[in-house]
Amino acid sequence: MVLKNHLLNKNVKIFGEDFVTAKVDKELDCLGLYCPEPVFRTRLALDEMEIGETLEVVADDPAAESDIQSLVKHLEQEIVSSAKEGNTIRILIKKIK
Repeated sequence: MVLKNHLLNKNVKIFGEDFVTAKVDKELDCLGLYCPEPVFRTRLALDEMEIGETLEVVADDPAAESDIQSLVKHLEQEIVSSAKEGNTIRILIKKIK
């Protein structure tokens, strides 16, 4: 599978057919990692970020989507967007507190 994830400019990314206009401050590649690594690494990345920054997580673990959504809810952060292409999920998370 070829992942279509190209940086057009600082503020626009393409993933499959979805267009998302969000500035990505940090990218986290969790492809090939399985539970609990994607959630653990997402938590560590969010802990290092400043309020207002956006994290892009790309993962292919079947449990990653629901696990990361639960983490974001627990941490009271914001999911900006979520897109799935095949087995790959891309989640944009904004740190709001």
